[in-house]
Amino acid sequence: MTSLAPALFAVLLWWASTGAVLLALRWASRAPRLAGAASAAVFAGGLALVAGTAGETSAAGAYLAFTAAIAVWGVQELAFLAGWITGPWRSPAPAGTGPLRLAGYAVAAILYHELALVASGALVLAASWGGPNQLAFWTFAALLVMRVSAKLNVFLGVSNLAESFLPAHLAYLKSFFGARPINLLFPVSVGLSALALAEILIWAGEAEGEAAVAPLLLGTLVALGFLEHWLLVLPVPVERLWGWGARPAVAGPLPRLAGAAAAVAPDFEPIRATARERQPKAREAA
Repeated sequence: MTSLAPALFAVLLWWASTGAVLLALRWASRAPRLAGAASAAVFAGGLALVAGTAGETSAAGAYLAFTAAIAVWGVQELAFLAGWITGPWRSPAPAGTGPLRLAGYAVAAILYHELALVASGALVLAASWGGPNQLAFWTFAALLVMRVSAKLNVFLGVSNLAESFLPAHLAYLKSFFGARPINLLFPVSVGLSALALAEILIWAGEAEGEAAVAPLLLGTLVALGFLEHWLLVLPVPVERLWGWGARPAVAGPLPRLAGAAAAVAPDFEPIRATARERQPKAREAA
C-alpha cells in the first residue's frame, strides 16, 4: 500500500492537471486578463510552496513539493497553449524549406517558451536550494527533459500527433510536425527513459518508510513520460483521456495578451514577408 499510494497520486495529478490546463485554456479565451492574473498567482504560489517544503523530508513534504512543481509547470503549459509565450516565428513553415532551415523555423516558433521553461526550472532550483527536499526540482527537470524529447520526436516524425489539442491560433505549428510511423530518435528516447526509470526504482527500493515516497512519485512521473512517448507511435485515441477539458476547442487568439506580447517582441515581419515572397517561386520551381 505504501508503494501504491504515491503512484496513484502521481497518475491522478498528471491526468487532472492536464485536464485543468485545457479547461483554463477555454477560460483564458473568454477572460484573458483574469486568466493571466490567476496564472501568475498560481505560479507564485507554486514557487512559495517549493520554498516552504524544501526543508521537509516527510511524506507530506514530498507530496506537496511534487504538487508545487506540477503547478509551476502547468502555468507554463497554459502560457504556451494560450499564445502568451511562444516564439518569434508565428507562421507556418515556408513551402520548400529544407530540413535544416525547417528546424530553425521550428525552434523560432517555440523559442520564448523554451527559455521560459528553463527560467522557471532555475527558479524552482533557487527556491529549494540548500534544502534536503529537492523533489520539486527533479520533478520539473524530468518534465522538461521528457517534453523536449517528445517535441524532437514529433518534429522528426511519429504516427500519432494528437493535433486536436492545438488551439486554432497555434495551428501553424502543425507545419513542423513530421508524419511517419517512427523515427531514429524514438528508440533512443524510450531506451534512456527506461534506464532513468530503473535507476529511480532502485532508489525507491533502497529507501525506507516515508523516504520512499519521493522516488516513487518521481518514478511514476517518468513512467508516464515513457508511456506518452509510446502513445506517439501507437494508434490510441489519447484525446479521450481529456475530452472533459478539451471541449469546446478554443477558436482564436487572445487579443489583449497577444497584443501585449507583440509590443515587446522583436519585429520579424520582414522575415515573414520574404518567406511569403519565396513561396510562389518555390511552387513554380516545383
